[in-house]
Amino acid sequence: MSPSAADGGRPRVLVLAPIGRDGAASAELLRRADLAARACTGLPDLVAGLAAGADAVFVAEEALLAKPMEELVAWVEQQPPWSDMPFVVLTSHRKHPAVAAGRERLVAALRNVSLLERPVQAITLTSAVQAAVRARRRQYEVREHLAERNRAAQELEDLVAERTRELEAANGELRAQMAERARVEESLRHAQKLEAIGQLTGGVAHDFNNLLMVISGGLDMLDRPGGDPARRRRLMEGMRQAAGRGAALTRQLLAFSRRQPLRSEPLDLRRQVGAMRELLDRSLRGDVHVALDFADGLWSVAVDPGELELAVLNLSVNARDAMPGGGTIVVRAENLSGLADGDLRGDFVRLSVVDTGTGMPPEVVSRVFEPFFTTKDIGKGSGLGLAQVYGFAQQSGGAVRIDTAVGRGTTIALLLPRSGEAPSVERGHPVGARAEQALGAMAGHVLLVEDDDEVAALVTEMLGQLGLEATRAASAAAALGALANGRPVDLVFSDVMMPGGMSGVDLAREVKRRRPGLPVLLTTAYAEAAKREAEAEGVSVLPKPYRLEELAAAARDALGR
Repeated sequence: MSPSAADGGRPRVLVLAPIGRDGAASAELLRRADLAARACTGLPDLVAGLAAGADAVFVAEEALLAKPMEELVAWVEQQPPWSDMPFVVLTSHRKHPAVAAGRERLVAALRNVSLLERPVQAITLTSAVQAAVRARRRQYEVREHLAERNRAAQELEDLVAERTRELEAANGELRAQMAERARVEESLRHAQKLEAIGQLTGGVAHDFNNLLMVISGGLDMLDRPGGDPARRRRLMEGMRQAAGRGAALTRQLLAFSRRQPLRSEPLDLRRQVGAMRELLDRSLRGDVHVALDFADGLWSVAVDPGELELAVLNLSVNARDAMPGGGTIVVRAENLSGLADGDLRGDFVRLSVVDTGTGMPPEVVSRVFEPFFTTKDIGKGSGLGLAQVYGFAQQSGGAVRIDTAVGRGTTIALLLPRSGEAPSVERGHPVGARAEQALGAMAGHVLLVEDDDEVAALVTEMLGQLGLEATRAASAAAALGALANGRPVDLVFSDVMMPGGMSGVDLAREVKRRRPGLPVLLTTAYAEAAKREAEAEGVSVLPKPYRLEELAAAARDALGR
């Protein structure tokens, strides 16, 4: 509240003129100008009036010069930032240096000073005091503005604090939601893993049980006395096919886990897929036929031949199952020059398997390449076939495209990168011929390193069939002990994964250090686990399971080196 509010709205002016009636006359003059003037009796009374509240001060200089002004100066200096009390000082015409110096000190001490020199007219005095009051009123306005600004700042600060608390609460809730989402996602992943394991055990395990049934039942039948040779041949052929199917299923699992090594090489699709014709005819029903449609001038592709054949076989079997009433499967290949499809850029060959079967609805298409997903009955499919196809295409630098609709069949196309090299004329299926040649009699002593007793017994018989004498060691440490005894050894044939902390690759490395000229051949059911290390050591790896012909070829190559 301004001081004038206590005086009915009239500005309050303090007057200090101690000589004669100057104080009373000046106060009366100011009252006639509608100012609430009060004459002060001295400096202490003036300071008390300022503390009580005033709008201006009219003072004669003789009341201040050479007087103790400490209290007045202290009050002036302690004013709030918005306040600068106006002083109207009545001076004389005296020019004495001491008086002039005193006036300068007075003006400096009071800061906001207006000087009026005697004699002064009444209108001049009242006008000067009214101007001082108006200046003081503007200071009050500034005070109100500052107070309003402070109130607004406080309100803003309170609002910011409230908003900060709300944001902290929202952030805490968001963190809780994120934690809950992570927990739900982890639960979902766990559920998906359980579902995958369930499908795996329902499909793959059933398939393996069927294969084991064929093998164990066949062996049981072969063990019975009597029987004609034709029956024995049929049993033997069934067991071989069962073992081959088991190996193919294992390759699918390894391809899905992305640990099956791909050995890309330039291939002629016409020759490679054409050589599969007999395999496809044997794998499909009698009412399903295969037609090959290859464009003229077909480019060679850079892919792994074994995985390519497995992909074509998987697609053909799926096409067969989609045509329960029989039909024709078309395997088609054509060049795609300058392909620009998503991330694929360059020259590709499109290898398609086309059927006229039942087709697939959109909800099946969206999941068709998921591992373990299958629409077949339990035991009739593991759900790994198309996952293998997808993984093979991606690892080969290509892609898979599918075009299907219910009732109009399905086309699954592999986009395979073009090879800049020409395929070798020998490529295709040379293994059989090489294996037959390798079955010729060999001689020598093999140090067989195998921890599994049954596998070791079988491999010893296979080596003996080839004319090789075998000495078995159950671990890498035992093998090194046998070599240290000076026993004559022509070939070390070792499994990769063995107990004792020393792998087959470690053994090969130690054999090379101790016996630099002694060849080493490794074998494993998990080829990728040691492939790079073995190749770095210059050692060949024979994948399990292997047939006698493949063992013979690998052993002959190792002994030749």
